[in-house]
Amino acid sequence: MTREEAAEILQRIALLLELKGENPFKIRAYKTGAEVVEAYAGDIMQLAADNQLAGIKGIGEALRDKLHEMATTGKLQFFEKLKAEFPDGLFELFDIQGLGPKKIAALYSQLQVGSVADLKRVCVSGEAAKLSGFGDKTVVKILESIAFRAEHASEFRIDQVYALALDLLDTLRAHPAVSRAEVCGSFRRAKETVHDLDFLVSTRQPEQVIADFVALPQIEKVIVQGGTKASVYAPNGVQCDLRAVSSAEFPFALNYFTGSKEHNVVMRQRALDRGLSLNEYGFTPTEVGASLSPEIQEIHDEREIYRALGLDYIEPELRENSGEIEAAAQGRLPALIQLENLRGVFHNHTTASDGRGTLREMAEAARDLGLQYLGIADHSKSSFQANGLNEQRLRAQMAEIRVLNAEFEGHFRLFAGSEVDILKDGSLDFDDDLLAELDYCVASVHNVFNLPEAEMTKRIIRAIENPHVTMLGHVTGRLLLQRPAYAVNIPAIIDAAAETGTIIELNASAWRLDMDWRWWRLAKEKGVKCSINPDAHTTQGLEAVLFGVRAARKGWLTRNDVVNCLPLGQIEGALKKQRAD
Repeated sequence: MTREEAAEILQRIALLLELKGENPFKIRAYKTGAEVVEAYAGDIMQLAADNQLAGIKGIGEALRDKLHEMATTGKLQFFEKLKAEFPDGLFELFDIQGLGPKKIAALYSQLQVGSVADLKRVCVSGEAAKLSGFGDKTVVKILESIAFRAEHASEFRIDQVYALALDLLDTLRAHPAVSRAEVCGSFRRAKETVHDLDFLVSTRQPEQVIADFVALPQIEKVIVQGGTKASVYAPNGVQCDLRAVSSAEFPFALNYFTGSKEHNVVMRQRALDRGLSLNEYGFTPTEVGASLSPEIQEIHDEREIYRALGLDYIEPELRENSGEIEAAAQGRLPALIQLENLRGVFHNHTTASDGRGTLREMAEAARDLGLQYLGIADHSKSSFQANGLNEQRLRAQMAEIRVLNAEFEGHFRLFAGSEVDILKDGSLDFDDDLLAELDYCVASVHNVFNLPEAEMTKRIIRAIENPHVTMLGHVTGRLLLQRPAYAVNIPAIIDAAAETGTIIELNASAWRLDMDWRWWRLAKEKGVKCSINPDAHTTQGLEAVLFGVRAARKGWLTRNDVVNCLPLGQIEGALKKQRAD
């Protein structure tokens, strides 16, 4: 069990005890225990497993026993029994704005409210308004919160928040009282989905900046407004949090609120090892530490924080406590790929299948973006729902591409490809003779997603073993927040790609971002090349490569790992080499 899971259990125990009306001191002990577990700089769960928690302030004997049980068994019987006394949906109520433990306790004990559905029922019926501490205004606010929760998902794809994030950031940076502003949190770390947007500003007039922020036209509802922070709802239910700090605090707050929590814990421990305490406000010497050196006193940006701790600067995308601290200490961090490194992209669709841009329009859009080449990979005939091309239509498209390439006179090139369906048995939608005529081939699964893992894995491996398959498209078939990945053994796929010289696509569509960033380090270690492809169905869709580059950076990829960073003079040879291996 992780420290986060243990802390959450302790916090939930405190909430349930509060609902039962237990002794406030007992409730406070669990809340304090949760805070200590989450913030402790060392490996508190290992200490718990080893019965070495004695002496840690805030962890008494009873909590030591419970933490030991969680660390060694992965669960806590006391919590399981306590939880069984309440309805399963009770914890949903804590997500409703305006409801605290006391109100939830009243709803539960007097009206038997054990879920959001129950809550809505008693609010609509008028029963809730009659309870002490509620009233009509409270009920209206609760119903508004329920409506927001029902209307808006708790997570958002990156394309759903990207423009909003940049818009609000630009607005904050333009404020006359703001000296610096950034987006923090999972957005800055390039996670594939986000729960909210976290903004940070440095200013000498925090109250004015906060007041102006909540009054922006993009803001639909103010959740809470204080002197140095505010939470609001923007369009589509995106929660945006703003914190205002001083210029001296800004680098530390930026680092802290960027996260991840796991990365921050290791950073704090590294500081402690050097006699320093690190938090969102700055460095302070510990009891065993010396006074702050001039170098540490003069921290102006994040890079200086890492330098003070003996580390190379760690890019935000890497801050997941997945080896980045060790690499930074040893000077082994990669020079991450940049958007401008891309020279072209593959896997794009035209009006010949389900795209909305003609061949010429897609080519011109790619040229306008400064790309040197564009790969066209319309669907094959089995994707009838996408107007997939048959053999005759594909050959006609190839001829059209040759005409356009003659017109471009070597300054830009279209590559003739196809996104060929991988059929249920792993065979391909076109025969080898036709595939051999193409410049490249993307093989993808578009149907029969419910195969057992072993069968799906075998299916895909058979396809990429075909010598004419250049790259594997969207390896898991996921659609973020809409459709989960199908069952497939990713390490086995990576091994097969390494053996056959097959490129694996990083599908840059914000709906996919597939292959997931968590697998790219393994692929890189195996020597598998990546191709960042937008899967564009419109001319604007080509710009999705931005999301792909963010995901590639999160996967520790450099320009040398991504085949479409090669210039026009080299990419054709690289594609032929892949097909010949």
